[in-house]
Amino acid sequence: MIPLTLAEIAEITGADLVGAAPTDRVTGTVEYDSRKVGRGGLFVAFPGEKVDGHDYAGVAMAAGAVAVLGSRPVQGVPMLVVGDALTALGRLARAVRDRLPRLTVVGITGSSGKTTTKDLIGQTLAHLGEVVAPAGSLNNELGLPHTVLRATAETRYLVLEMGARGVGHIRYLCDIARPDIGVVINVGSAHLGEFGSVERIATAKSELVTALTADGLAVLNADDPRVRAMSALARGRVTLAGEAPDAAVRAEAVVLDERGRASYDLVAAGRRAAVSLGVTGRHQVGNSLLAAAVATSLGMAVPDVAAALSELELMSSRRMDVFDRADGVTVIDDSYNANPSSMAAALTALAEMGRARRTIAVLGYMAELGEHERAGHEEAGRLAAELGVGLLVVVGDAAAPIGAGADSVANWGGKSVLVTDQDAAIAVLRDELRSGDVVLCKGSRYRTWQVVDALRETAEAAGVQA
Repeated sequence: MIPLTLAEIAEITGADLVGAAPTDRVTGTVEYDSRKVGRGGLFVAFPGEKVDGHDYAGVAMAAGAVAVLGSRPVQGVPMLVVGDALTALGRLARAVRDRLPRLTVVGITGSSGKTTTKDLIGQTLAHLGEVVAPAGSLNNELGLPHTVLRATAETRYLVLEMGARGVGHIRYLCDIARPDIGVVINVGSAHLGEFGSVERIATAKSELVTALTADGLAVLNADDPRVRAMSALARGRVTLAGEAPDAAVRAEAVVLDERGRASYDLVAAGRRAAVSLGVTGRHQVGNSLLAAAVATSLGMAVPDVAAALSELELMSSRRMDVFDRADGVTVIDDSYNANPSSMAAALTALAEMGRARRTIAVLGYMAELGEHERAGHEEAGRLAAELGVGLLVVVGDAAAPIGAGADSVANWGGKSVLVTDQDAAIAVLRDELRSGDVVLCKGSRYRTWQVVDALRETAEAAGVQA
């Protein structure tokens, strides 16, 4: 964060200084995890049902914090006391963003692919200047301001992921971050149970476009009709990116290798350059094109963009992370989260990688689908069967409709197995796995990663680099 005195922070957040010197300066990072506080930092204490951050105020001070921002005084600790610490954090982030006039802020939203696209954009823009784009999904009213507060006077590009569980959420995040460039990836059915309809999801995602000023740039997925339609809402420039013939930034001649990695010709600004992606999945073509559109808009030459895209790596864990075991089994770890759109992309990638091999999908529950829960799970199962998945391991009763959907596909040559938990899924794999198999593990934060870790531990025990 840029250096600020406690008096300045108090004025920004409306805090009362209790036992704190107004002239003391915060020169380090702002953290809400006391274990991450360093010298010169500010600790934000949130009350909670199980853990109360105020109880760790002393720990933060011992680690070098200048003061604690919280909702009640703590004896012996210099405090900035506010009515609501989360609101105060947002105000502080907005003030820091306003004091960095040379900063370009890129906001990214979509029903799926936000974190990966954020990672791709961040790595590409690193060729132009200092970037803040931390790994992981820091995309809500806590994670986004925390990320904004990592920007300093040296930061040139701040790349932010923006999530939503209702209309108005992205608008709030945009009020904090004031994006210069807005990237919309897709409109799908993630959080459908909370939104109620895909149309309301589209409305929520479009808040990023309507938040841009007349000087802003909307980078839109040309291949998603609902995203393309947001062009009409933009007050400033619009760039379409995708495989559509009219996309200003597009991919042509797409081919996939045996690992499901795409190569294509990047076409933009009247130039053409070859791209060979190092990340797995046909859907990464669209994600990388959005990164290319942002980079070219900021002055990066097309050949340089193509070279940068070809160097991209996975930055955030458990997202299409592919590793091979010593026994010839390939594992796709996409276990961080799941919704119908990302599930479809992962299953498609599994099928692409397993064209001449047996494919196995270990799938868990997809959360927040509301009244569409059964239909969403059945559709995932049908797709798995239509793509020729050989063995479908469905984890937990809540996910059982996945198996029912697969079994409903006539002439499917595979089989589905319903297991109670992760340990049971691991036991099935131990019995079933054979050399050459390709295994996908995916679920909605339903501990599906435990299956991956069991497979990864086996690989590491055999001396294989994962």
